[in-house]
Amino acid sequence: MDTIRQAVGGGTEVHPTAASVAAEPYYQLQVNAPGGEAILLLASVQGGLESWFGHDGQAVFLRNGVLVRTVGLEANLDHVAFDGGNPFASGLQHVQAPIAYRRVLDWSPGYRYGITAVAQLEPKGVESVDILGQVRQLRRYDEHVRADGAGFDVTNRYWVDPADGFIWKSRQHVAPGQALELIQLRPYREART
Repeated sequence: MDTIRQAVGGGTEVHPTAASVAAEPYYQLQVNAPGGEAILLLASVQGGLESWFGHDGQAVFLRNGVLVRTVGLEANLDHVAFDGGNPFASGLQHVQAPIAYRRVLDWSPGYRYGITAVAQLEPKGVESVDILGQVRQLRRYDEHVRADGAGFDVTNRYWVDPADGFIWKSRQHVAPGQALELIQLRPYREART
């Protein structure tokens, strides 16, 4: 298996197919970065926190489809908290109009902790998204996140199952200047209402 470190700096490419994903008995997440790609495996789910690892210990951690921590990258997201409500917790399928909230972010290196960012989440239209040859009709949500003084002014994108809010694909910024694209190849899906 390729690791997320190779994805960020190694220039590797992965070409998963429906058959190659089905041949492995593991939940699989494709991670794309400007420097390359990797496939991570789900190691555990504890209290809704999904831990996805490559073979050298690099990892991404997701809660409700949102990146909340990374390990082994050039710049890491150490923690994310939502202040004043988390629209991802109840499922994005319930978000029908723009909403605003705050995120509190911790990044390393550089010991940038407790960075308060203002965020606005806006539902967009339904788009056709091809994952392993299967075209899914997913609703796109754009999340603009800005932390004045921290050099962080980004737009994250989420492609969501309109029936249950599951995030099949996303492009999320880990830290200033660093984004990852996440694609659920064999997803772990908890039931939502």
